[in-house]
Amino acid sequence: MFNVDKEKCITCKQCINDCPVNDIVLKDNKAYIKNESCIKCGHCVAICPTKAVSTNDYNMKDVIEYDKEYFTIDSDNLLNFIKFRRSVRNFKNKKIEKEEIEKIIEAGRFTQTSTNSQDVSYTVVINKLDELKDLAFKALNKKGEYILNNLTPDTEYLKRYATLWTYFYKMYKEDPIKNDKLLFNAPAVIIVTANNELNGALAASKMDLMVDALGLGTFYSGFLQIATDGNNEILDLLKINNKKKVVACMVIGYPNVKYKRTVPRKDAEINWI
Repeated sequence: MFNVDKEKCITCKQCINDCPVNDIVLKDNKAYIKNESCIKCGHCVAICPTKAVSTNDYNMKDVIEYDKEYFTIDSDNLLNFIKFRRSVRNFKNKKIEKEEIEKIIEAGRFTQTSTNSQDVSYTVVINKLDELKDLAFKALNKKGEYILNNLTPDTEYLKRYATLWTYFYKMYKEDPIKNDKLLFNAPAVIIVTANNELNGALAASKMDLMVDALGLGTFYSGFLQIATDGNNEILDLLKINNKKKVVACMVIGYPNVKYKRTVPRKDAEINWI
């Protein structure tokens, strides 16, 4: 529950005016949280000038006081940081420290979610990477063979991918290290799952920024995500709740490449109305 310390409340009404679900009212001339329609977003905690609001639903140690020096980023620098981001598929043979993984997930944990559902989960694969690769390559090969053996005009566009999957599997079986065209011998994978796909995608996007800030590199493996689809063996290995959707498969490691500049992109399609 969210509660207001009456001794600290100065009746400024800021929490009342900012509550998105109108769950805060005046009672005995003090702010009072009804906890009826509350979605636990924490706006009341963030806006109170006297720290009168608290909750026992979450860890209040997460709360950090605003400091302009540490809470603001120059907009041009941020834009350049985003533009410089590259998908990395060439990694050093170097493990990632647990603290770095935790910081990446922390960036996801504090990402907004619809109705503050906070339904995003994370599976970190480090020790069972080889098992995951074996299962994923087999799954892709099976999907590829099925597509190639059952091509129709409607599935013709998949032929290119099906051919790749079967070829990658064959090469992988010949040399699992040299021909790892799925995870590229990265030391870690983070699987992002959620009930609401948008929530998972938003979390992964924020995690992506933290990956770069830590000097790491990542790419989103669409092939690995496809391999997990309907594959109970992979889902069981990853201990993924079957009620949640695999939204992103982030392959992470230290880049073995160094980029010198940003790259061009096509113009944004914008409708000003």
